[in-house]
Amino acid sequence: MSAVPDAVPDTAPGPPPEPAPRVLIADDQALVRTGFRLILTTRGIEVAGEAADGAEAVAAARRLRPDVVLMDIRMPNMDGLEAARRVLEQNPDCRVLMLTTFDLDRYVYAALALGASGFLLKDVTPQHLAAAVRLVNTGDALLSPSITRRLVERFAFSDHRPGPPPGDPPGRPAGNRPARVPGPPAVHRDLTALTPRELEVLTLMGGGLSNAELARELTLSEATVKTHVARIFAKLALRDRAQAVVLAYETGLVSPGGPAL
Repeated sequence: MSAVPDAVPDTAPGPPPEPAPRVLIADDQALVRTGFRLILTTRGIEVAGEAADGAEAVAAARRLRPDVVLMDIRMPNMDGLEAARRVLEQNPDCRVLMLTTFDLDRYVYAALALGASGFLLKDVTPQHLAAAVRLVNTGDALLSPSITRRLVERFAFSDHRPGPPPGDPPGRPAGNRPARVPGPPAVHRDLTALTPRELEVLTLMGGGLSNAELARELTLSEATVKTHVARIFAKLALRDRAQAVVLAYETGLVSPGGPAL
């Protein structure tokens, strides 16, 4: 009689971990760049390059093709909002995280409208910085849909020309400020490519619902909801849920001031 083989433990490996993103750091302050580089590299995230102003950031992103760009809003020669617009235009697969010392909603909205995946204050903790870079590299947005909804309601249909933010650091020239905050894109994406169910899902996303909440509202499984969301993103070339919320407002699927879903 042959021996019964030892039982093989159930140790099937899970999905492989996401590869570490390659990051470009764009900030006009050398100490900030050095600090962020140290934080990221000690946590296994490659820093592909650095840029000291917006024009350098655009050129470096074109040359290096990073996965994520940490982009300061206030930089000489070209501000971070314009640099982000050009980077994303040239490389739609890139993710941009905007950096600032000021927590100003109007700049957050402007960055989202341009396609940025999130917004960080420069006093972010090392752990949060590394986690944010890894998060947006997977295709998620750093801001929740409910926060995005608040931003869009406040700024999507108003004048986007703020005055100077208070408290510029000493020695920081006023020319480093964004001259204006761009409004929403003039051309909206065509929603006719969506099925009725996908249009319904996009509308509910615009109200700030998560996948779990969508599943309950539509009496669907979360797996089915995720499939619908992925198809919406693919058809409309959306980067993340935050951008989907912006689009839902700009196309009239959700009305400003309407009740939260």
